[in-house]
Amino acid sequence: MAKEAGGRAVQADVSNPEQAKRLVEESGDLDILVNNAGLTRDGVLARMTDDDWRAVIETNLSSVFYTCRAATRGMMKKRAGSIVNISSIVGVHGNWGQANYGASKAGIIGFTKSLARELGSRGVRANVVAPGYVNTRLTDVLPEEAQQAMLSNTPLGRLGDPEDVAGAVRFLCSDEASFITGEVLLVDGGLGM
Repeated sequence: MAKEAGGRAVQADVSNPEQAKRLVEESGDLDILVNNAGLTRDGVLARMTDDDWRAVIETNLSSVFYTCRAATRGMMKKRAGSIVNISSIVGVHGNWGQANYGASKAGIIGFTKSLARELGSRGVRANVVAPGYVNTRLTDVLPEEAQQAMLSNTPLGRLGDPEDVAGAVRFLCSDEASFITGEVLLVDGGLGM
């Protein structure tokens, strides 16, 4: 698929600092970095295991630190670049049984805002897209009643599609967003308002 699009595919475990660095190095000269790794290990805090906490934090949050650290030097030298980190509506509002996920996604927001302040003078932008509930493998496993509750709280009355999120990312990476940095764009059908 990458070759068909004129790109290159590089596989890595971005929760591992060495592999994240290798991923960025093998990707070549980057103009855009989009961090979209994520997983859930849901459960109430009183029963959450240390492994479930660490797995979610390392995959969802630490990976953003590792890849941004590896990519920003080249972008700063060029005095150009766009970083978009994918968070979640859960990082903005929280959610029952998702303390680890909510913490990781809220951490992405704070990290990105700090990064935007650090990199702005070098012409590098950093923004966040925070999707609501989107048709993905993460939402496919939710019970029907949970999905219906989400839909009833979403003014547009539907789950999002990956293309909805992709359009927001594409915009933030484009020249049309050249004066936008440090922002959180909710792509949630109105759920977070």
